[in-house]
Amino acid sequence: MNASFHDVIVIGGGPAGLAAAISASDNGANVLLIEREARLGGILKQCIHDGFGLLRFGEKLSGPEYAERFIDELRQRAIDVKTLTFVTKIDNTGDGFRVHTVSRGGVTVETAKALVLATGCRERTAKQVFIHGTRPAGVFTAGTAQHFTNLLGLQPAKRCVILGSGDIGLIMARRLTLEGAEVLGVYEAKPTPSGLTRNLHQCLYDYNIPLYLSHTVTRVFGADRLEGVEIAEVDDRMTPIPGTQRRLDCDALILSVGLIPENELAESLGVRLDPRTKGPVCDERCMTSVDGVFCCGNALHVNDLVDYVSANAEQAGKAAALYQPHERRLIDLQPSDDLLYLVPQKLDLGDLDGDLTVYFRSRSEENGCTLEITVDDTPVFTKRYAFLRPPEMEQLTLQPRNWGLAENSVVRFSLKRQEQEAQT
Repeated sequence: MNASFHDVIVIGGGPAGLAAAISASDNGANVLLIEREARLGGILKQCIHDGFGLLRFGEKLSGPEYAERFIDELRQRAIDVKTLTFVTKIDNTGDGFRVHTVSRGGVTVETAKALVLATGCRERTAKQVFIHGTRPAGVFTAGTAQHFTNLLGLQPAKRCVILGSGDIGLIMARRLTLEGAEVLGVYEAKPTPSGLTRNLHQCLYDYNIPLYLSHTVTRVFGADRLEGVEIAEVDDRMTPIPGTQRRLDCDALILSVGLIPENELAESLGVRLDPRTKGPVCDERCMTSVDGVFCCGNALHVNDLVDYVSANAEQAGKAAALYQPHERRLIDLQPSDDLLYLVPQKLDLGDLDGDLTVYFRSRSEENGCTLEITVDDTPVFTKRYAFLRPPEMEQLTLQPRNWGLAENSVVRFSLKRQEQEAQT
C-alpha cells in the first residue's frame, strides 16, 4: 500500500473540482485531484448545448468547451491527477486526513492537511418520487438520457413523456425533438416551472412542446419495456386528484425531478448537513463544521449556472490552500421562511476583512420585493428586486466588517413585500 502527502486533496474532477484545484495550486499548495471517471469535466462532458460561461467569459460556450478551458489551465500547473480512482474511506487524524483510494494501480492511502469535497450531485429517481408500477426499461433520469444521446449516440426514445420541468429535462425535451422523437409534453407537479426562464423559451416554447403545470405521473405500465404512463392533476399540496387520471402511450419516461448533493463522504466525516440545501453547513470560506474540510459547487448546494460553481470553487480552493488550524468564532446567518435557503450559513468573526459572497433563493415567485439584512433587528443592508423566482439563484457580495458584529449578534436575511414596506 503506497502513501503520499499533499497540502490539499480535491475529490471530484468536474467544474468545481477543476476550479478548486487550480485555485489551491495558485495559492501555493501541493494539490492532488481525484476523479472516479476516466475523463475530467464531470457532467459538462455531455452538455453539448451552449449557454455556459456567459458570466465568466462573456461568451456562450458548450459544456465541453467550458470544461476544456479549465483542463488546459490545470495541465499548466504541477497538479497531480488520478482518474478512474474511487475514494473508499477518509480518516480524520486530528492533524490531517488519510484518504483511502482504489484504482487500477491498487489500493493507496493519500494524506493531506485539507480536503475539498467537489463531488457534485445526483438525480432523484422514479422511486424517490413515488411512481407506482413495475420496473420496465424506458424509465430514465434526464441525465442518463442525455448521456445516451450525446455521448453514446443512442436514441433512448421515440415517443416520450418528461416529468419535471428542471433545466436538464427542458434541455432534453429540445434535444430529443431534434433527434426526431415525439415529446408528448413536460409535466410539472408544482404550479410554477422549475427551470430557468431562458430554457422555458428556448427549449419548449420555440419547439411547441406543451408544458402542463400541476400535473404528475402516478403510474407506469409495461413489463419488459415501458408501454405507457398514467397522468393525473394534483391539488395545491401536490396530491393527485381522484378522477383526473388518464393514460398516455409512450416508450420512455424522462425524469427531471430534482438534484441532491452527493455527500456520503461528508457524512462519513461527521460533517453537519443543512436540511434546506441537503449540502454541508459552511462558513464564508466554504469550510464545513469539520475543520480542514471544505465543500464547493453542487455538493454544497445545487447551482443553476456553472459560472457560480467555478467562482465558489475558487474560493474553497484558496481557503484550503491557506488553511491553518485556529479557533473559529462562528455566528449564524439566519434566512427567513421567505427564503428557500441561504449559503453560507455561518460567518467567522475572526475573518471579516474580506468580502462575503452569499447565494440565496426565494421560496416562491416574488414581484417588487426587498431583501433586508438586519443585525439584532437593526437594518444594515437592503436591496430591491423587481422579481425573484425559486429556480433562479441570486448572488450578493457584502461587507460584514461594517456591520458592528459581536459574538451574540443575530444576523437575519428576509424579504419585505410591497405591502409590508407600505406599512412601515
